[in-house]
Amino acid sequence: MNTMSVVCSWLRRNQRSGSRAGLSVSRLALGCALLVSVACAPAPAPVADAGSSSVPVTRAEEVVDVMHTVAVSDPYRWLEDQESAETRAWIDAQNAHTDTVLANLPARDGLAQRFGELMQIEQVDVPRAAGGRTAEGQDAESRYFFRKRAVDQDLFVLYLRQGADGPDEVLVDPHPLAADHSISVSLLDVSADGQMLAYGLRKDGQDELEIRLFDVEARADLGDVLPRSRYQGLEIAPDKSVFYYTRLTPDGPRVFRHRIGEAAGQDEVIFGAGQGVGQILVVALSDDGRHLLVHVLYGSSGDKADIYLADLSAGETDFQPVVEGVDAGFFAAFAGDSLVIRTTQDAPNGRLLTASLARPGRENWQEIVAERPEGVLRSVAPIGGKLFVHYLENVQSRIKVVDLAGKDLGAIEFDTIGSVGSLRGDWGREEAFYTFSSFHVPSTIFRYDTASATRAVWSRLDVPVDSDRFVVEQVWFPSKDGVQVPMFVMRATDTPRDGQRPTYLTGYGGFNVSRTPGFNASAVAWAERGGIYAVANLRGGGEFGEAWHRAGMLANKQNTFDDFIAAAEHLVDAGWTQPEKLAIRGGSNGGLLVAAVANQRPDLFGAVICGYPLLDMLRYHQFMVARYWVPEYGSAEDPAQFEVLRRYSPYHNVREGGSYPAMLFVTGDGDTRVAPLHARKMAALLQAKNGSQRPILLRYHLKAGHSGGKPVSLQIEDNVEAFAFLLWQLGENTPPTPSQDSA
Repeated sequence: MNTMSVVCSWLRRNQRSGSRAGLSVSRLALGCALLVSVACAPAPAPVADAGSSSVPVTRAEEVVDVMHTVAVSDPYRWLEDQESAETRAWIDAQNAHTDTVLANLPARDGLAQRFGELMQIEQVDVPRAAGGRTAEGQDAESRYFFRKRAVDQDLFVLYLRQGADGPDEVLVDPHPLAADHSISVSLLDVSADGQMLAYGLRKDGQDELEIRLFDVEARADLGDVLPRSRYQGLEIAPDKSVFYYTRLTPDGPRVFRHRIGEAAGQDEVIFGAGQGVGQILVVALSDDGRHLLVHVLYGSSGDKADIYLADLSAGETDFQPVVEGVDAGFFAAFAGDSLVIRTTQDAPNGRLLTASLARPGRENWQEIVAERPEGVLRSVAPIGGKLFVHYLENVQSRIKVVDLAGKDLGAIEFDTIGSVGSLRGDWGREEAFYTFSSFHVPSTIFRYDTASATRAVWSRLDVPVDSDRFVVEQVWFPSKDGVQVPMFVMRATDTPRDGQRPTYLTGYGGFNVSRTPGFNASAVAWAERGGIYAVANLRGGGEFGEAWHRAGMLANKQNTFDDFIAAAEHLVDAGWTQPEKLAIRGGSNGGLLVAAVANQRPDLFGAVICGYPLLDMLRYHQFMVARYWVPEYGSAEDPAQFEVLRRYSPYHNVREGGSYPAMLFVTGDGDTRVAPLHARKMAALLQAKNGSQRPILLRYHLKAGHSGGKPVSLQIEDNVEAFAFLLWQLGENTPPTPSQDSA
């Protein structure tokens, strides 16, 4: 009997008996760090009739990986093949089932009206300013480039405003490019004189872009087109002769130089030889076009980075290390003839350093802003000859202004708990732009005069919401190990603490990401119905610096789940709700979060929405760009990390007959970041093993993904479906008041 037959026979015996006995993988000749996939599949079973209201039938097959002597079952491996006829038929059946279950829920009509009011509004992005002087050195009006979506439009359109008070002119309108509005536009870079820009076209919400150049004077595309691929940044030289960009190749990321007017196939690699698929390259060009910075990020968290600098006048491949080989986060920005360097080295909360471009080595660095124990340094923006330093203090935004010597020049103040975003400007231009919002306060874009330290409103969302009706509080609670964790809680001022409130809890807890209070139509719509909306700031995020991040990554990942469980228990213990009225929602890493805690504490939640998630944590790193996330999660190829991942991997911890809450999984073909196979496999497994009568549903989009670009009509549809599902499962008994309907 050959090796495969022996393994298949052993697997069948142990699957029937429920044995957890190990099998020495050394006999399989790949060593204990590798996997052996064994498929012993029965004949395919038919997928249930797509029109049936019963749960679609999904066949299971005997597929087992032997990992570090542990046999790991994967009965829905066949669903990993996204293009197979059987998988496509299964997707159709799942969508039809979800349609049947959710189509006629009573809350849908009211939700559609309210989300339409909250989301079908004019929306404007923070502008990029350029120009201001002619090629002859004469003064001229600045040009402002931005995206705007009108009330009656599905997608953002790319605009130009000539002068701060000029009319808005359409440059690129993506609506005609696809009848179903599945192609969106993004602004990538603008030349210093405002006469040329680069924009990207994204299809079906995928990460990949097609890049085009646009002649602003002629109001027309140039012939330069970069084919659809995964790009990580683009910088146009001031003389518009070249631009530099990063593209992910099969061998890893590379920095290319493109000579404008030449075919993209002639582009030369100038940096990146030897960089692997787990690295990310980010480029930045100095205002005068003389120096090019390249950041090499080791994974998506930014907790380790190398920096290289090239003096382009000495040659485009003459890169010298600014810092390399240090296990800490570094990020540099140009400030005239200096570099400003933000780092977590010897400072988990962050500190600021400077160095001259002439002598950028570490031996010449000078500290200008020391680490602050009470605040986490999240970013720095050199604008108008000053440094705008963004801190989080107890997860609330603070902006300090300093000069290049670190001298305190004041601060930008805010009136309420909220978030600053998109702080943007140039070192040589005395104006900055930034946004401010809170859960219940619509986003406002401010134009800030750096010379006079005054600000004016550039754009404000006109949303029909009475912000005074709501209150946002920050509460603290102990996690399982006693660590104090904060959470933002939003509600209407007259919401009673009666233990019966439908409650919506979300979080993220990963990749150094901070969840701060920003305007959210979902928060408003939920609180208007008498509900509690809560965001927990979990370990693994960046809310309290690198120490907080590391406390929720790799072997410490369980802390993230414990924090979220403790947040849910606090909402119950505080008298707001009870488990059957508590819903949780998360996407991407947040999808991993909600699926893991639903496995660990199914008794604590009434409903779960899990969007674009990672769920098979033993194989995740084999798909798409997931090698970026190995520094955050670890890899099953490592024996110790395998044990950690196996303990919480949602797909591998579903219990036969477990009494699970209602769950709605959301993903789609357009997700080219987190493979949709995770949600497909998990939905099938839970449908087979769930011991409760609560529904397990999958909404699978054929033209939407992870990365935005979704038309607002589909965004509204998704929110309506999600909220109708949650309110149905939580047994909402508090209808909106007339004033809420007419808000």
